[in-house]
Amino acid sequence: MTTDDYPWEPPLAGTEIEHLLGTLKRLRTTFRWKADGLDEAGLTHRIPSSSLTLGGLLKHLAADEDSMFTVKLTGASIGEPWESIWPDGAEYHAFTLDPTGHTPDELYSFWDGAVARSDARITAALERGGLGQPTALDFGAEGHASLRRLLFDLIEEYGRHTGHADLIREAVDGRVGEDPPARWTPVSGRAG
Repeated sequence: MTTDDYPWEPPLAGTEIEHLLGTLKRLRTTFRWKADGLDEAGLTHRIPSSSLTLGGLLKHLAADEDSMFTVKLTGASIGEPWESIWPDGAEYHAFTLDPTGHTPDELYSFWDGAVARSDARITAALERGGLGQPTALDFGAEGHASLRRLLFDLIEEYGRHTGHADLIREAVDGRVGEDPPARWTPVSGRAG
């Protein structure tokens, strides 16, 4: 196994930051692989025991990315595309997000764009200070969450929803597997 074949793998021995960001990258890549290359029918397919869809998970995780690294990190508003989608201030990170009304290209774009924005915001935050720096997420007397906590929370979120994506994708077309194949890149959206 080489990093050229599997660039999303975290280091075998690295710093805490390298491991956190590497684990997040691996989970993001695995999730994106599970959701990749689907049309509207595939992105809105449901398994009998759940209302979750891969399109809904793309939208939900995109909103979580932007919420985590704008609202929770800095206290700024969530920004676009969410403010246009939910102009009344509706709960943008509700667990089940309906993918209807969005094309597959839009759903992939929401996720790809949010990940790119998050990566830029994480890099900027790390340049300002370490993982222990306080964020805008305030727990009152308990204090502010650290950047480390936000990263762990997002890793947990991806772990949970990548498991959901496993089940849904297998029901859509039989795609199974723990990891993308060597040198995998998305065929839909603009991620690379």
